[in-house]
Amino acid sequence: MGFEEDDQVVLHDGHSEFDGEEGTITQVMETMFGDATYTVSFEEGQETGVPESALELANE
Repeated sequence: MGFEEDDQVVLHDGHSEFDGEEGTITQVMETMFGDATYTVSFEEGQETGVPESALELANE
């Protein structure tokens, strides 16, 4: 599927302090394997290197 910058997403990562929170994608980076990882900004900070599998689009 893939996400783009400015998409509103919900993070699902039990190891992150932002688990379950809604944020905004601020950067899309492609790995050397052709996969995308994302930087997601939240009110209290940001999470970098987030895989697509840990994100879902937020309900508008």
